[in-house]
Amino acid sequence: MEQQIRTLTARLLASRSLPRTDALVRRALVDEAFRVDLDARLAAVGLQLIDNPYAAHVAVALTTDVHEPVFGATREYAASNLGLTRDQLALLVVIWALIILPKRERQVNRQKLADDGQNDMFGKDAPLAYGEEVSGALSEASLLADFAPVIGHKTYVQGKLLSRLAQLGFIERKGGMILEGPLLDVLLDYRTLADRIIYGTLGEVLAQAGHPPPARDAFTAPEPDDADAEEDD
Repeated sequence: MEQQIRTLTARLLASRSLPRTDALVRRALVDEAFRVDLDARLAAVGLQLIDNPYAAHVAVALTTDVHEPVFGATREYAASNLGLTRDQLALLVVIWALIILPKRERQVNRQKLADDGQNDMFGKDAPLAYGEEVSGALSEASLLADFAPVIGHKTYVQGKLLSRLAQLGFIERKGGMILEGPLLDVLLDYRTLADRIIYGTLGEVLAQAGHPPPARDAFTAPEPDDADAEEDD
């Protein structure tokens, strides 16, 4: 087991992310003793395993207590510990919202990308799907048409923004399409971003259009009092 933990740790550091289907990653996710040893090995150097059950990959990140010692000396840390500029961050959040929010709804509903939800009467019992089965693609041309005038001209967005996000592993660019990269869903906190997007600016836009967002999202269990009230209704 020692050699396997050393191997997995080294691969995580070298690759930044690994697919959940990897044999050693699967062991880390299901073997409690193996996971405890792996977490201890990573924690000894200020790292932690990032595992989002809805993401197709796992990754390593710094533990909270070493953020400041590692990144605090640079100006960029105030905005991003990856050195992303404000326009790169803005485009990243836009892409995350356009790809991950619909993907998460499909995953929760056990619905495939090409399925309208009517083809499988036992869909709710299906295992959680990842990757191309549930993750859609964006047309790069459409994204540029919608957001390049706001963020910068087309060449700038393609050469400075999208290329940097692809280099970091947040997105993949293939045949004029933008797809989810290995880090898009695992490093961006869905619960934090989704609430801020759905119940923030987007919520105001929806409310003005006559479609206010629900009182709570689909991922939070209702409080006992709320559940009793709904049953009474």
